[in-house]
Amino acid sequence: MSQQGYVATPPYSQAQPGMGGYQGGFGAGPAQPLYGHYGGQPQAFTAPPTGMMKPPVSSAAGMPPPPASSQYNQQNGAHPQRYPAPPASSAYGQPLQPPYNSMASQAPPPAQQLTNQMSAMNLGNYAPGPMQSPPPPTSSVAQQPFQTAPPPAMGQPPMPPLMSPQMSPPQSPPASMAMGGPPMTGPPMAGMAGMGRPFTGPPPTGPGGFQQPGPGPASPLGYQQQPGPYGGPMAGPMPGMPGAFPGAPGGLAGPPQKKLDADSIPSITQVIEEDQERQGGQVYNTNIRGQVPPLVTTDFSVQDQGNASPRFMRCTTYTLPCTADLAKQCQVPLAAIVKPFASLPKNETPLYLVNHGEPGPVRCNRCKAYMCPYMQFIDGGRRYQCGFCSCVNEVPVQYFQHLDHMGRRVDFYERPELSLGSYEFAATLEYCKNNKAPNPPAYIFMIDVSYNNIKSGLVKLICDELKTLLDDLPREEGAESSAIRVGFVTYNKILHFYNVKSALAQPQMMVVSDTAEMFLPLLDGFLVNYQESRAVIFNLLDQIPDMFADTNESETVFVPVIQAGVEAFKAAECSGKLFIFQSSMPTAEAPGKLKNRDDKKLVNTEKEKTLFQPQKGVYEQLSKECVAQGCCVDLFLFPSQYVDLATMGDVPSHTGGSVYKYNNFQVEIDGQHFLRDLRKDVQKSIGFDAVMRVRTSTGFRATDFFGAIHMNNTTDVEMAAVDCDKAVTVELKHDDTLSEETGALLQCALLYTTIGGQRRLRIHNLSLNCSSQLMELYKSCETDSLVNFFAKSAYRAMLNQPLKNVREILVNQTAHMLACYRKNCASPSAVSQLILPSAMKVLPVYMNSLMKSAPLVGSTELSTDERAHQRLSVMAMGVEDTQLLLYPRLIPLHNMDPSSEALPAPMRCSEEGLSDSGMYLLENGHSMFLWLGQGSPPELIQNLFNVPSLAHLQGHMSSLPDLDNPLSKKVQSIISELLEKRPNSMKLQIVRQRDKPDMLFRQFLVEDKSLHGGASYMDFLTFVHREIRQLLS
Repeated sequence: MSQQGYVATPPYSQAQPGMGGYQGGFGAGPAQPLYGHYGGQPQAFTAPPTGMMKPPVSSAAGMPPPPASSQYNQQNGAHPQRYPAPPASSAYGQPLQPPYNSMASQAPPPAQQLTNQMSAMNLGNYAPGPMQSPPPPTSSVAQQPFQTAPPPAMGQPPMPPLMSPQMSPPQSPPASMAMGGPPMTGPPMAGMAGMGRPFTGPPPTGPGGFQQPGPGPASPLGYQQQPGPYGGPMAGPMPGMPGAFPGAPGGLAGPPQKKLDADSIPSITQVIEEDQERQGGQVYNTNIRGQVPPLVTTDFSVQDQGNASPRFMRCTTYTLPCTADLAKQCQVPLAAIVKPFASLPKNETPLYLVNHGEPGPVRCNRCKAYMCPYMQFIDGGRRYQCGFCSCVNEVPVQYFQHLDHMGRRVDFYERPELSLGSYEFAATLEYCKNNKAPNPPAYIFMIDVSYNNIKSGLVKLICDELKTLLDDLPREEGAESSAIRVGFVTYNKILHFYNVKSALAQPQMMVVSDTAEMFLPLLDGFLVNYQESRAVIFNLLDQIPDMFADTNESETVFVPVIQAGVEAFKAAECSGKLFIFQSSMPTAEAPGKLKNRDDKKLVNTEKEKTLFQPQKGVYEQLSKECVAQGCCVDLFLFPSQYVDLATMGDVPSHTGGSVYKYNNFQVEIDGQHFLRDLRKDVQKSIGFDAVMRVRTSTGFRATDFFGAIHMNNTTDVEMAAVDCDKAVTVELKHDDTLSEETGALLQCALLYTTIGGQRRLRIHNLSLNCSSQLMELYKSCETDSLVNFFAKSAYRAMLNQPLKNVREILVNQTAHMLACYRKNCASPSAVSQLILPSAMKVLPVYMNSLMKSAPLVGSTELSTDERAHQRLSVMAMGVEDTQLLLYPRLIPLHNMDPSSEALPAPMRCSEEGLSDSGMYLLENGHSMFLWLGQGSPPELIQNLFNVPSLAHLQGHMSSLPDLDNPLSKKVQSIISELLEKRPNSMKLQIVRQRDKPDMLFRQFLVEDKSLHGGASYMDFLTFVHREIRQLLS
């Protein structure tokens, strides 16, 4: 397959003193580092083991591979794979031969040697690869006339120009892109050189496998963040300002050169668009082992044929390295992101329920894996060999079935557990607590009725909404009404419980004022069926706002409220969820009382991490009690100042719950936004009292877990509840050699209670390839999953390490992964070229965005609660949510056709694309902005806002007026479609160019330099390139 390469020259091409070898892995502690170690002489890259670079295997049927048609014809981890027809005996259509023999596009074609070295000034844009097939058509991007920018001010060595493809030599490495040109002469950048000193002393390992740099004065400066100027364009270095990385003196300019065009570096929007063109609207069949699915952003449907749908499980790579040494060498994290309850689109089949009656599910006697497509039946069907541990088991008599001429059971297609990747088993009593069937779960609504919430109108808003919302409680398929029972508590310094038994004419209130020893004052009538007690509940919801209308109590408690919920569930012998609506930090005398510990002086110091560590003691104990009882906590916060979210959010984040936050809540502005969140939260599909276990075939195992979970031991992931938006990221490590023939298997089993009170097992299976070729691993990587893993690892590590170290490790690991690709997989080329694997070419954009994200930026301008909130939210996110959060969608609306069904194509997240007369919608799953350029045409403003011009627009608008014209209807429908699709509601913020909120909007343009510190994408790419060259030299 002709691969395209990609070439650009970085400004700092001077080799720097060695960046001492950080074995910067997330994950296990420091093994012998690859590129020199702390304090030691930097070692050269070790040669790959023999057999690493096998000669290219000819493609199927000896035909030359087909021509590439897209600009980078493989991208972001999705590759077309062509397998020969599977032999009759192979189960599941998995080829029996090793994966790289059967893949048409697999091995790199022998690279042609460079015939003419490119000069320092030129830059090949997407040069076609070695000619084995007709060259691909040059894309539109490549044909733009290149403008020459004036030489920049003395800020930083500028970047050279592009050269059009016609002039560039055909010299690019396979499945990769290259950026390059000979090194520039000139002094090394001063501030950067400081980063290169080797570390002194051995590296202590920080928790979570992040390493702490050694002590002593020689630790490097680190990849520091730099504040951009307030206002103004922030896309590139400012004239007269120091370079994008601090410590680089302003006066260091090399010979004047032309600037590198931003359009020539890899673009996420382009990668997304190409994958949508190639795989959008198609059916993805899961019958092939180690197959890379379409991107999370692509619109496709799934046909389960033996492996779990990518909606349930995604991996950082679909080809695992065969040995731990290879894994260590490339440092690509091996992980799976599991979303056990993911929602399926209407056109996909819901999971089948398998009921084996009294005997329960069939399992392997040794490793306890559940019956699945990877079990091999032998001996005429009387025994089966486990695919996970190879143990041979007797088939239970009632499960026996004959085999056909291919060795498959005759009932293969009738049994979901033999032919599908995902299915459910009905669990027997031995899977239930105390061997007795569970009761249906309950929802308790706990409303803070202190002064702030009453005054803001929030209490009335909640009570009015609950009257209609409780009709929509989730229910089992086919059930007429929900089995979930409901209860109500109000509180400030004391707690009020309500008896809403259907026999009563009026609700009764019982007060508990001793919050130190929490107990439940009533058993009967607290948790009720909503349909039966509807009249009494309506009565109560009408009375609550009036009952507390004259309150002046401003202090609240928090821990006793959760304890009361746990006690209620204990008494009712059920699991359930608490919906807590709290306005402020709990300062009343009671367990869990908090005090303000926000201290901006700690930012950018060793102690900054303490701001994000929850207060221990009562909160930690409470999490354990909640998980043991299956009590999930969802917290809705309405703060007007610091509330120590790191501590208040601790229980929700260990019980499978969520934290929602509405700063300075005003009913008119934020009311609808909050109610959308509440409705989604009450109605979403969910399982309770869950335990998840991930089993693997021999040779590797699950070692670490990230999510809204609790771990009592090293294997059982406990969740008081798990809903359709929660994902658990599972890190995998080798404990032996894996075999290319058998591949690697994963089985995720989740035991939970349904909303109807049934105990079930939900099983997801996935089979991966294994290879001793690093090229295979890099080809089947998935950038979006890698970024999910890095975000969660970094956000966990920041509890134990200075942020500077965490950012540094992210940079180092990015450089390390790319350097290993360059060394072992790319064809030889000039060192000054940046060569990126096709599947990872946009990884630097995401990694830079992650390092600029609120939790990792050491800036005193960001609120501590805001940073803690994002940290906790991300820990439970799936791949699509982290993708969108770190690279927001920016959609131009001013030139779209209102009559067209299609959404306008998103643009790059950079200021350069914004036009003064344009209108853009930006969303990242948590925030939504409608940005209006100063030159917006009056008719556009009239059609959308019903005012004659931009100047007439009101300040804080949070919604568009309903107007009867095509543009208004189209924009409204785009916004409501996005709100429907995302797990969280987003509050629309309407921003005029150069107004104050414009600064907030610009924080989301992640390719530009950040206001709070952080490099632009271009600067970061250049910096990573320097690190790679250092590692290689």
